[in-house]
This record gives sequence, C-alpha cells and structure tokens, in this order.
Amino acid sequence: MYALIAFIPLVVVVVLMIAFNWPATRALPLAWALSLIIAGVFWQLGPVDMTGLTLRGFLDAFTTLFIIFGAILIMNTLSASGAMSAINGLFKGVSQDARILAILIGFLFGAFIEGAAGFGTPAALAAPLLISVGFPPLAAAVVALICNSTPVCFGAVGTPTNTAFATVKDAVVDGGANPDAWLMALTQWSAFNLTVGSFVMLILCVGLMCKVFGPNKRFGDVVPVIPFIIFVLVVFNIIYLLIASFIGPELVSLVAGVITLLVGLGTARAGFLQPKEIWTFAEKSQWEEAWLAKSEVSAPKVSDMNIIKAFLPYFIIILVLVGTRVSQNVGMDWANAMKSFTIGTGESGIILGQNWNWAVLWSPGLVFVLTALITVALHGMQGGEVKQAWINSLKQVKGAAIALFFGVAMVNIFRYTGMTNPDLVLVDGLGAGASMLTVMAKGLADLFQGAYVIIAPLIGVLGAFMSGSNTVSNTLFAPLQFETATMLGMSQVLIVALQNNGGAIGNMVCVNNVVAACATTGTSGNEGLIIKTNVVPMIVYCVIVIAVVAVAMALGVNPVPLAA
Repeated sequence: MYALIAFIPLVVVVVLMIAFNWPATRALPLAWALSLIIAGVFWQLGPVDMTGLTLRGFLDAFTTLFIIFGAILIMNTLSASGAMSAINGLFKGVSQDARILAILIGFLFGAFIEGAAGFGTPAALAAPLLISVGFPPLAAAVVALICNSTPVCFGAVGTPTNTAFATVKDAVVDGGANPDAWLMALTQWSAFNLTVGSFVMLILCVGLMCKVFGPNKRFGDVVPVIPFIIFVLVVFNIIYLLIASFIGPELVSLVAGVITLLVGLGTARAGFLQPKEIWTFAEKSQWEEAWLAKSEVSAPKVSDMNIIKAFLPYFIIILVLVGTRVSQNVGMDWANAMKSFTIGTGESGIILGQNWNWAVLWSPGLVFVLTALITVALHGMQGGEVKQAWINSLKQVKGAAIALFFGVAMVNIFRYTGMTNPDLVLVDGLGAGASMLTVMAKGLADLFQGAYVIIAPLIGVLGAFMSGSNTVSNTLFAPLQFETATMLGMSQVLIVALQNNGGAIGNMVCVNNVVAACATTGTSGNEGLIIKTNVVPMIVYCVIVIAVVAVAMALGVNPVPLAA
C-alpha cells in the first residue's frame, strides 16, 4: 500500500503531461507539493526538513542549470556572430545524395550540436539545414529526431550522465564504492550499449526516410549507403568509446561528433564509399501535402567567416575540458585542486541541517560562459548581438529551470523521507526508516523481479517522453532505478545505464522535441505522424540495449559492486 502512495506524485506527473498535455513547468511543481504532503502525513517528515531538502534540491539544480545556460549561451553567441552559418556552409556541395546528407547533417552535425548544447538544439538546427539542401520539411524533422538519440547521454557536455550520477552519488558513497570509478563505469556502459545499437538505428533512419519519403517508397534504397554508414559509425564509436573510457562524460558526443563530421565531409567530397547512383527526393510538386511546411521557415543567415575561426570557440572548450579532465585522471595536483575547490556550506548544515557545495572551477558551464565572452572579441561582435545572445539564452533556460528546481527537490524528498524517523516501519522486510524511494523500489522489485532489465530503459523513455529531457528523466528516475537494482541484487551501474539509455532513445518521440522540430520546420500539426513514424526505431533501439545488458548480467558483469 505504501509503495502505491509513494508513487502518487510520479503518477500525477505522467497523467498530467501525457493525458492532459501539461508542461513540465506546471506538472513538476504540483508533484513536488504532493510529495511534501505524502512525506508529512505518512513518513512524518517535519516542515523544517521539508524546507531544508527543498532548498538543497534547488541549489543542486542550479549547478546543472548553470551548465545548460552556458551551453545554450555559446550556441546563441555563435549564431549571432555568424559562426554557425559558416559551419552550416560546410555542407554545401559536399554531396547531392540525400542519404549521405542525412548521415552528415542529421547524425554527425546533430551529434556535435547535442554534445555542445543539447536540450532540443540538434533538431532545431539540423532540421532547417536539411530543408536548405532539399529535404521535405517533414522528412527533415523525422531524420533529425531519430538521429538525436545516440549522442544524448552526453549532451550539453555530459549533463544527463552527470545528473544521473549526482542523484545517486550519496548512495554510491554509502555503499563503499569510489564515486569517480562509479561515474566512469556509468559513462562507459551508457556509451557501450548505445554504440552496439547505433548501426541498426542509423540504417533504420535512412531506410525509413527512403521508404516513407522516397520516390520508390522502398526501404532497400538504404543498401548502397550501408558501407558509408558502417565507416562513419566505426570512426564515431571508436572516439566515443575511448573518451567515455578514459576521460569522462563531458566530451564524449562533442569530440566524437566534430571529429567524425570532419572525416565524413572529407571522405564524402573525395567520393570514398559513395553510392554509384545519386538518390534524391522526387520533385517538390510530387510531395504529399503533409510533408510541406505550413508556415515559412527562414533560411540560415549567410556568413563568409573562415571555418577555422568559426570553430575556434569549440576548439577552446575541447582543449580546456580535455586538459583538465585528463590531468585530474592522472592525479596532477593543480587539477585535483580545481576539482576540490568548492563554494557552499561546507559541513556546517546551515541550510536547515542540509549541506550544499559546488565545485565551481570544475563546472563545464564556467568554461562555456568564459568562452562565450572570449568569442565576443574573437568574432568582433557588436554590443547588440551580444545582448541578444544573452537574452535569448536566459529565455531558453527559463523552462528548464522550473522543471529542474522542482524535479530535484522532489527527488530529495523521496530519498530522505526516512532520515528523521529511524524507528518508522512501513513495509516488512525493509527495516526501520525506509524512505519513499526505497518503498517504491521494493514495489517495483516485487512486481518485475528478474524481468526488471526489460523495464529499466522503458522508464527512461517515459521520463524523456513526458519531460522532453533526458536530464529531467534521470533526475526523476535514476535514484529509483538504483534502489530497485539494489533490491534485486542487480548491478546498479548497468541498470542506471539503461535508464540513461532509455532517456536518450526517448528523445526520438518526446513531445517537447517533436513540437520544437515541427516549429523549426514549419510542419506544426504533424506531431502525431512524426511520433508514429519514430516509434519503430525507438522500440528497436530499446530492445538492443536491453539485450546487451541482459547478456552482460548473464555473464556476471558488475563493473563497480557496492557493499552488501
């Protein structure tokens, strides 16, 4: 009974966002309020602890929000300076084959943008670019959304993965594991699962494009470009896995995307592994009405900026993040000092018994903001352009702020409800002081037992579908997945990796991203058709990551086991 009661806030979120189309900015504050009521009535959590946990949640959310703001700011700064249109110009004249352009723009350019900014920007930038090279607007939206899956765990310099880890870090430490090792293992397995499925995903994406939008309506038209897909993904995945294994989550998609993009552009220009016959869409007069834009889509701004100059801010970001992360991993004192320096409360418990500390010098958000300021001088930007970039960034981050503040605060309530009542026993077999989160996890463990590996990524998909963000999905569900894995004796790393993967794969169909893609392609009103088209690759990708983890568990893999 108590498990059902504890689940009420999450059920309310799902119902309001899916059935009644409420935005996360409205649904999550209400769910947070419900969690307080339930914690107070059934777990006897007092008002002081409620307030302290909420304030700590807000401050924890701020550290994530600062990274999101910095990532969006650098993107808007480059758009205002003309650098982004110069980067877009790379694709002009590379190939006339729409299948090749779908790979280069939809997947590789999208992966680069996801790694740099995340939060819906890949579809917003890649889809209009696909239209500019001859794609039907609806096809551009579909391709951009399907391709925006593999890179998402490491979007906005690793924010989803770092967020998943942040929500379970205390439990990892309590379990006697090294938190840095646990984060690296989560990064590695999140990446490995997705690389296995990426080959099928990209072939499905291009094949569906040929089947639904091609002149021959034939899935088999993807076959001539499969060698190029395999080549591109081998290059991408090697870099992706190396960075995930030895550096950390921040640069996985960003570096893999930009390097493979340059390799793909060069090989496509040289004719390497290119199909003998060019495949294009039929004449525009033959396109179905649903494929067309219902409103005008503005063409990308023309810029003659040198491509090296355009990419320079990203090179700076990559060098700084790689340099600091590698230096810290090999134990250099200055890097360790940067990571150890914090601002906050120390161990004073000044926030009504709670502590909050922020390693500000280690935040990728600081690197983004400083690089955006440097870019003003590098690109000779005018004051009005800079002002508009900051205004646009603050507007874009506003919605994410509300969702994250209340989402993290609610998770804090879930996790720590048992702390002030160590003698409170609600569920047999859990011992005294069990939190709402522990009770929910026991309910899931009892319900699904050994089949939970199948459910884990679907919970991630659900979180992304209803919130529009893998980061928010991980905020809500990573702690629950961790606790359930613990109850079932499963590897917590592998189950949380599946949560992370599910949130990434769910980006194909999540309402927020679909709405944004339709808005930027002028196809608003076709959201249902896009979701219907993208459901198939989403399900296939989920099946693959489930199979990978199921095999790993059958072989006894447990990357960082916690103490019993």
